[in-house]
Amino acid sequence: QVRLMESGGGLVQPGGALRLSCVASGSRSSIYVMGWYRQAPEGERELVANVYDDGVTTYADHLKGRFTISRDNSENTVYLQMNRLKPEDTAAYYCHILIMFGHDIGEYWGQGTQVTVSS
Repeated sequence: QVRLMESGGGLVQPGGALRLSCVASGSRSSIYVMGWYRQAPEGERELVANVYDDGVTTYADHLKGRFTISRDNSENTVYLQMNRLKPEDTAAYYCHILIMFGHDIGEYWGQGTQVTVSS
């Protein structure tokens, strides 16, 4: 069974930084995409960033320059470095992966980790 374990959320002041981590376990296949989504209170879940197995990254346009996604394939871990945080970055952040099983795709979500940006 594939499981995702997120860590690194917390309370930070505006302008501060946090680094989120997500470890995927239980997969015997390589992970095609690893990424992060977020959902603010009373908001919809939105894509933050993705990183593909070849290292290609994609970001939400409004987060480029402040957030950096990376992955360690040997550890099945994805990271999200968040800098110059703003109150509007407050949200639950969810790890998300896609695994290719032949012609099928498995999609998995983490439980979420809360990030609160407040003074």
